[in-house]
Formats: sequence, C-alpha cells, structure tokens
Amino acid sequence: MPKEVVVIGLLALAGFLAGGVYTTWKTAKVMAVVLLVLALVAVGGAVLWLL
Repeated sequence: MPKEVVVIGLLALAGFLAGGVYTTWKTAKVMAVVLLVLALVAVGGAVLWLL
C-alpha cells in the first residue's frame, strides 16, 4: 500500500475524531479530551509516516 494512502487515511481519521471533539465538548468534556488526544496521535502518526 502506498504511504500516501496511509497518510490520507490517518488524516481522515483525525478529522473524524476532531468532529467528535467538537460535537461532544459541551456535554462530555472528558470524552472530548480523549477524542482530542486520539486525533493528535493520528495526526502525529501521519506526519511520522510521511517522513
């Protein structure tokens, strides 16, 4: 699998998780923080995979 496909997939996952953060922030802050951490891990993984 080309590495660009993996990077795009990880960035799409990060976007999905960031949407979850935006949606859950007002009602469940702990879950929003967990989703934020997972989104940051996905972005970090995409950057590291690209390098």
